[in-house]
Amino acid sequence: MSIRRAIRIWALSPLVALLLAGCADRPKPTLTGIALLPADRFVRGPTSGQFIEPANGRTPPFQRRQPIQGFSALIDPDGLGSYLALADNGFGTRENSADFVLVVYELLPHFRIALGGPGTIEAAPWFPLHDPDGHAGFPIVADMEFYPGSDIPVDPLIRNGRLLTGADFDVESFRLVADGTYYFGDEFGPFLLHTDNTGKLLEPPIPLPGVWSPQHPLLGEREPNAPRSGGFEGMALSADGTKLYPMLERSLVGQGDQLNIYEFDLEMQEFTHSDPYEPPFKYRMDPAAVGVSEITALDESLFLVIERDEGQGPTAEFKKVFLVNLDEVDGEGFLVKTEVIDLLDIADPGDLARTGTGRFTFPYETTEALVVLDSGVVGIINDNNYPFGLGRHVSDGQPDDSEFILIQMEPLP
Repeated sequence: MSIRRAIRIWALSPLVALLLAGCADRPKPTLTGIALLPADRFVRGPTSGQFIEPANGRTPPFQRRQPIQGFSALIDPDGLGSYLALADNGFGTRENSADFVLVVYELLPHFRIALGGPGTIEAAPWFPLHDPDGHAGFPIVADMEFYPGSDIPVDPLIRNGRLLTGADFDVESFRLVADGTYYFGDEFGPFLLHTDNTGKLLEPPIPLPGVWSPQHPLLGEREPNAPRSGGFEGMALSADGTKLYPMLERSLVGQGDQLNIYEFDLEMQEFTHSDPYEPPFKYRMDPAAVGVSEITALDESLFLVIERDEGQGPTAEFKKVFLVNLDEVDGEGFLVKTEVIDLLDIADPGDLARTGTGRFTFPYETTEALVVLDSGVVGIINDNNYPFGLGRHVSDGQPDDSEFILIQMEPLP
């Protein structure tokens, strides 16, 4: 057994974490590991950031490089200690992200745990999303001579590789399915994107029937019924691997606090509902939240959901993880939910975060990625919104790092 594998097993064992933390009775979820990827981490690639303003001491553009940032989804494909993480559409909007390439990264965290450890993350590109066969169905940035709305030529790497960028899609979730291909949840359509194991688009984007966002590339004269940036944010894969459960981040027009969870049958290659306003599952968002950023399966019926507000740092007030059972609804047909983690109030008896307080908070505006690891341990990483995020280093005005944490949950109800 490798040292890396052994450390991971120790880090994830609830009994070991409990003993090493010196806490026989945890009153709340407990931090058992932490690792950081510094904010200023780049890979070689097309010049990026040409359409954003300076922020937090960083002045774009970033010549011949792409920031490794904005993680919005996380999967653990083999259980061996490395993870695949999805970078979302880039710098926050379609308009400012045309030069940001959509990439899945491999992350190898070396967690700081009660036994020690450096608390660092190695990161490298796994694959870029690309469309060499022209499946998108509308002009993508790679088809253009100049970036949209500018006189800046599109980088040859994007054009020649037909790479997809943050002006083409806003991918916020992804899952690896049984045949080795991937499905991505997009906010602009909203769409499901189906790729091979190199990130190549295999077919046209799969729309959510009857739903149109203001950013839908084929909206035309249609009236949108989904809010901007309100499409597919989280997406779960069923425990048996036969269905996807993409979830809207925000409510459809006229639905109040109702968020919709849809079901996509992987064998039939179609959604199982007929009316987007009557989804298979209804979820009621807390009044303090502005959206749901993740949904992940625990087993056949139990799922974890992240709700968040728009605050960061001292203005963060609501960042919580809830448990839902797809077989349990209330009198109005909404899934019954139970709070299992308050991300602004996590026990840290081993002082892994080096605060000296015994308490840890995760005060990021966009907490979007959650992976279930082992025996009640979950991993969470933030979307640091580089260079704009300012949730951790408020006093010195430095952009947020990517922070990967392990949390031992209380026994589930």
